[in-house]
Amino acid sequence: MSLFDRIRAACRAVAEDARFVRIDASRLEPCLRELLASDAPRPDPAHQRRATREATLAYAVTLDAINFGSGWFPFLRKRPGCSGYFTVALALAERFDARGAWSAAALREIEASELARVLGQDRAVPEVRELVGFFATALRDLGDLLVARYAGEFSALLGAAGGSAARLVEILCAMPFYRDVAILDGREVPFYKRAQITAADLHLAFEGRGPGRFVDLDALTIFADNLVPHVLRMDGVLVYEPALVERIEAGELLAAGSREEVEIRACALDAVERMVGAGVRLGHPTPAWRLDEILWRRGQRPESKARPRHRTRTVFY
Repeated sequence: MSLFDRIRAACRAVAEDARFVRIDASRLEPCLRELLASDAPRPDPAHQRRATREATLAYAVTLDAINFGSGWFPFLRKRPGCSGYFTVALALAERFDARGAWSAAALREIEASELARVLGQDRAVPEVRELVGFFATALRDLGDLLVARYAGEFSALLGAAGGSAARLVEILCAMPFYRDVAILDGREVPFYKRAQITAADLHLAFEGRGPGRFVDLDALTIFADNLVPHVLRMDGVLVYEPALVERIEAGELLAAGSREEVEIRACALDAVERMVGAGVRLGHPTPAWRLDEILWRRGQRPESKARPRHRTRTVFY
């Protein structure tokens, strides 16, 4: 089995035995039709060109190295009208545009205090201090990887992937914060959310050319986080056990790797895979990563933000 097939199979197994989450099969095709008919793209800094090809590449990889923290986002100082993700992504884009990319050597030495300044965050807030500390660790890991294996060059890292998204995932998983694999009932359940989204972001930033060309791009799964499952729940595709809904809406954190948290992510991934199959039958073949894009953008709508989504403090999303 390929890397991506292993992800799909593991999540299907979790969905089949799930106790807290179920997929409403009757909603799959109607939801797919709604998604394909109502998509309204919103510009994402991860998909925009920076001053040079190398800066664009460095920005996408650097951003996705810290593309996590949704469990801490309620404590961030957010820009007007921006979510936690857009607050971080825009601040990082401004830093790159003003001063260029951090070199691999600089990433190896980066401190949380510098990141807090770049991102406009207050480290006096304990939750913010914790998250920015994790960001700094993630970037130091990236710098170490680049220096140790790729002569400090982002382009060499992408070159080693050889145009394979699966190989890029394997390369990135040399870093601990990318090893997004849960253990449930003694079985591994891989998601690799941030490693997979790096390939998709590069594809979009480079319009499928150069560092953004991956021959297996459409083999990607969704990028299982806390927002896409929330949108699927709001659309009736995912149905949560009532007590779980109460916990989420009360703002209770779900532990990373808990059965509830793993089921939410795995059922969302499996539901979208079923929607991919429905798209083929309807004559509208759409890969999972494209549906993830649409679902994620739907999650930016006021009606989606009006209801609490699950929160987990994890470096994986």
